[in-house]
Amino acid sequence: MELIDKTFGQFLEQWAAETPDKDFIVYPDRNLRFSYAEFNIRVDNLAKALLHIGMRPDDKLGIFANNVPDWLTFMFACAKIGVVLVTINTNYKTHELDYLVKNSDLKAICLVNGWRDSDYVQMIYELVPELKESQRGYLQSEKFPFLKNAIFIGQEKHRGMFNTAELILLGSQLDDRLFHEIESTISCRDVVNMQYTSGTTGFPKGVMLTHYNILNNGFATGQCMNYTADDRLCVCVPLFHCFGCVLALCAIITHGATMVMVENFDPLVVLASIQKEKCTALYGVPTMFIAELNHPMFSMFDLSSLRTGIMAGAPCPIETMNEVMNKMNMSEIIIVYGLTESSPGMTATRNHDTPNIRCTTVGKAYPAVEVKVANPETGEELKPGEQGELCCRGYNVMKGYYKNPDATTKAIDSDGWLHSGDLGVMDTDGYFKVTGRIKDMIIRGGENVYPREIENFLYTMPQIQAIEVAGVPSPKYGEQVGAFIKKRPGVELCEEDVTDFCRGKISRYKIPKYIFFVDEFPMTASGKIQKYKLRELSLELLKEKGIEPV
Repeated sequence: MELIDKTFGQFLEQWAAETPDKDFIVYPDRNLRFSYAEFNIRVDNLAKALLHIGMRPDDKLGIFANNVPDWLTFMFACAKIGVVLVTINTNYKTHELDYLVKNSDLKAICLVNGWRDSDYVQMIYELVPELKESQRGYLQSEKFPFLKNAIFIGQEKHRGMFNTAELILLGSQLDDRLFHEIESTISCRDVVNMQYTSGTTGFPKGVMLTHYNILNNGFATGQCMNYTADDRLCVCVPLFHCFGCVLALCAIITHGATMVMVENFDPLVVLASIQKEKCTALYGVPTMFIAELNHPMFSMFDLSSLRTGIMAGAPCPIETMNEVMNKMNMSEIIIVYGLTESSPGMTATRNHDTPNIRCTTVGKAYPAVEVKVANPETGEELKPGEQGELCCRGYNVMKGYYKNPDATTKAIDSDGWLHSGDLGVMDTDGYFKVTGRIKDMIIRGGENVYPREIENFLYTMPQIQAIEVAGVPSPKYGEQVGAFIKKRPGVELCEEDVTDFCRGKISRYKIPKYIFFVDEFPMTASGKIQKYKLRELSLELLKEKGIEPV
């Protein structure tokens, strides 16, 4: 594969010139369409307005929103003027948002009203009380000295905030000179996107990704599925995640194809969107595909236009893979494995692989990427069939962790190999399997949950003397979060107390599903806690209670 040296802005302008009337983004549930040319004008107007309110290259702009139409407008507008878009997980609560705004040095935050049970406007007023008294664009926050702007994504007006409608209108009245001057300086090696991923230390880290990283990864993803400009991808995975903003967006923009958007995952809306827009591709984690297949109205929809797509985030049962290929006509669906630090694709199956290969392996190395299984201690490459750490090297390796050179050095060795923290093996045909994790990360339905982060949070409960968090095997989600707690002597504490303490402060998917009160933890002779034994213990304790894991 020949690598691409273009920026987001250059790709958008190329298609706006070559195929101006072609659909780029479609929201079928409200019949909203942006052609490449229309979208490019909207992006330029927003970019000019962002410059007008003080944003400059290398400033950070956070976006706290579900898949609303202007999420993508902000991504491209930032990319054209060198502003780094920081994606914010829609599940975040105040505790997590506080950390991200401070750590990333956000200069602006863009938000919608809220999502599910979270009120984002109230959250930002709680964190930044000065916003209600501040002139727009001139925020002075004691807690967040970098933060100068808040932008509401929508028509409504909120105290201290701009909104997108007025910014785009403002941009349309502004002179182009500064915009073109700055746009001409943007390089494909510049950081364009920053996504936060936690680590075993419990402190989330900002992964810096360049145009070069993610556009090449997106292009390679499309090549694995034989994308052309005629493909129409139904996007129901979140844009804040690499699944949405790289494997989806970057695959589409590099091929000049069309994105059919679903704002919030709903199996019925997905099925209707595929039929209405004649989508050729669909992405999702296994639980999404299962929800679509099992929807009572599934048989009413014509899915004959589907051909390919991606299933990722968790292992797929072979029965589900066969149903997706046969009942949804997705005979060329692929599996992708990777991590945010690898932009994210590291390995993928190909559209000609058998269903068994797609379910039991994570495929072969990505185009133009080296992948090896290494001895975790020495870094030495292992032979086929030997278990070690999955590592990759190539254009897809992140620029580094923001303001964290030590963590960057630990993740990327002196030879340029990115260490995934996952254990795996490679067979003699070059197919990789993930066999476990060196770190103790829990993967719950495609969401990464880091035990140390939850442990650090729950240690603030005065009744808890010690706590360990580990994955509990789950037939539905792969793993659920389990908390093993030692209570302080003489205190009262029940499962509901722990759950209530978490609610509204950490994301719902991080709240322990199972809470076990224990007297001791399984230890090694040297005093280290054996997390894998906690998994085994959880099943014994659930059995004693007569509870079946879900």
